[in-house]
Amino acid sequence: MASSPPLDTVLRPINATPRPLAQYLTTFHLVVVALDPFTNESAWILDTAGRVLTVFSQADCRVGWLVAGTAEECREFLGPWATRFLTFADPDRDAIKALGLDRVPAIVHLAMDGSVVSSAEGWQPAAWQAVVDELARVLSWKAPRLPAAQDPAPYEGTPALG
Repeated sequence: MASSPPLDTVLRPINATPRPLAQYLTTFHLVVVALDPFTNESAWILDTAGRVLTVFSQADCRVGWLVAGTAEECREFLGPWATRFLTFADPDRDAIKALGLDRVPAIVHLAMDGSVVSSAEGWQPAAWQAVVDELARVLSWKAPRLPAAQDPAPYEGTPALG
């Protein structure tokens, strides 16, 4: 289960200067999908997670990827998704560790104070649905329905720390 990370946890966007988490929370909530670019399980969820992030990309939150790899590995793994949303490289898994994640893929919703509002690990559609429903409630937005016909079957995911 995700836990509230220290606000000085450094996030490393692939196209910008690294900054502490607190600087990403000054105006908006932050919603990230954590992935391991070296596993099939994270690849299977790309389109589903991309659909979720797209739905919330115009809401009052920041959405993005948190990828356990270098900036180049992020770009290679995510393809066009890497430029569509904020993408954080986490090659040493420091941010993933700070979030207390046990399994990836994962979705995490952080409030402006850095606390975890909701999260889900692995691909369990009902758990992800609960996260997006809560996010939609907080933001007065409309959540996507999960799973969609093209989404993968539920699976446990892989260890978050490799």
